[in-house]
Amino acid sequence: MSNSSSTDRDGRIRVGIITVSDRAAAGEYEDHGGPALRAACEERGWLVEAEAVIPDDRARIRTTLLGFSSQGCGLILTTGGTGIAERDVTPEAIRQVMRLEIPGFGETMRARSLEITPNAILSRGLAAVVDRSLVIALPGKPSGAVECLGFVEAAIPHAVKLARGVPTSC
Repeated sequence: MSNSSSTDRDGRIRVGIITVSDRAAAGEYEDHGGPALRAACEERGWLVEAEAVIPDDRARIRTTLLGFSSQGCGLILTTGGTGIAERDVTPEAIRQVMRLEIPGFGETMRARSLEITPNAILSRGLAAVVDRSLVIALPGKPSGAVECLGFVEAAIPHAVKLARGVPTSC
């Protein structure tokens, strides 16, 4: 994978997907969040180029984010670790390596999710620019991850361009 562009030759967004789950990483259960996000990305015409299933560990999350960004993923989606359990550390790991946070993504995902479940108020989903990639931390539940992606998808192409330093009309 070339790191010169966040899109392939056809202009498709290049995506990395990270499932953050102690149990899935240990093989105790099958990851469903990553495959659900892969399908959602493919439906949108995005190119999934990197995937990982890692434990709820700040250092592993940071390393994987930076690795996917250096491989040229313009968009990195994480699923899992955004709740309030003791091991939920995805937002903290992202904040340790981000250049800036984009509050509107998390606000939108929570507001729209509240229409579906009252537990959405517990979600700590967010978006940030890490290196030259847009990173979006999504819920661990596969349906919630895909729904939240849908709530913010219209802003993603422009945000990816801005994160990569691509000139835009704005």
